[in-house]
Amino acid sequence: MVYQFDSRVRYSEVDEKQEMSLVSVINYFQDVTTFHSEAIGLGIEHLKEASRAWMLSAWQIEINRLPVFGENIRVQTWPYGFSGFYGDRNFTLMNENQELLVYANSLWIYVDILTGRPVKVSEEEIRGYQLEEELPMKKAPRKISLPQEGRRAEQIQVQKHHLDTNMHVNNGQYVLMAQEFLPEGFFVKQIRVQYCKAALLHDTIVPWVYEEEKSVSVALSDESGRPYAVVRFE
Repeated sequence: MVYQFDSRVRYSEVDEKQEMSLVSVINYFQDVTTFHSEAIGLGIEHLKEASRAWMLSAWQIEINRLPVFGENIRVQTWPYGFSGFYGDRNFTLMNENQELLVYANSLWIYVDILTGRPVKVSEEEIRGYQLEEELPMKKAPRKISLPQEGRRAEQIQVQKHHLDTNMHVNNGQYVLMAQEFLPEGFFVKQIRVQYCKAALLHDTIVPWVYEEEKSVSVALSDESGRPYAVVRFE
């Protein structure tokens, strides 16, 4: 089942160039998948009652062009596969002329929130979502390889505004944190994110920044160096 909703780019969603910010793109993708689950009765309250949650494991977001302030847009999503405790989902963001502006692939993990462990996707979930064809796109590896040399940046303390309904740092917040280390004028064509573990309120996040000729990678790690998330901009 393809789920979609229409919107118009708001002033609060754009940057200094009047282009939709990267975190706003991710927020739209989060919203459309959440609305999809709510529409078929498998949303937040259903998952809470079942002590289950869908946790994002990886993003691959491809940017042809960012929508601009006032532009009418349509956001779509659909699942295309379930395997064990994994779920695969595509996203598109188009303008009113059907121009494909941004598209994405994502990998999700079905988790028992009482144990924190992945569990097999229930038959109820599988029946509720009608699978569609996978978006034709070149898939990048889920795991992000980092160069050997990086620099440590100023640490970040997790605050309440970073959290979502699961009481974890929201996946878009990691991208927002990592984006701060992009050089001036760096034009992002692709965002990849590998989520490793959830950061919680008052946790300390230590960014490690790796700059290459055409990319910037940021490992957002705990104080021992284990990543919460790795973000790569190309």
